[in-house]
Amino acid sequence: MELTCESSNLDDYLEETEEVDYSHFSIKDITAELYSQSLNELEFVKSAFEFVRDNISHSWDIQSSRITCRASEVLFFKEGICYAKSNLLCALLRCQGIPTGFCYQRLTLGDTG
Repeated sequence: MELTCESSNLDDYLEETEEVDYSHFSIKDITAELYSQSLNELEFVKSAFEFVRDNISHSWDIQSSRITCRASEVLFFKEGICYAKSNLLCALLRCQGIPTGFCYQRLTLGDTG
């Protein structure tokens, strides 16, 4: 698999969007908490990843019918599918000024691809 950046402008990877709503108070609060417990930026990135991995349930795993998308919704309901959890991780990192992009994988079942 080859990863390529769509933009050479790092500011594009710091953009706030409707889905990556890092100005939301809840995102700012958890970002500040995680960062204050980190010794450096790399440790913060690891703790942000682990926070999303360990504290946000995957909607399919818990058989939830709720659909979350915005990072703040994912944080509030503590659930989301893959892309929603990615929106939260991106928001946490961008909130701290860390340029963050997305990479998606196409999932197919059998010969449906």
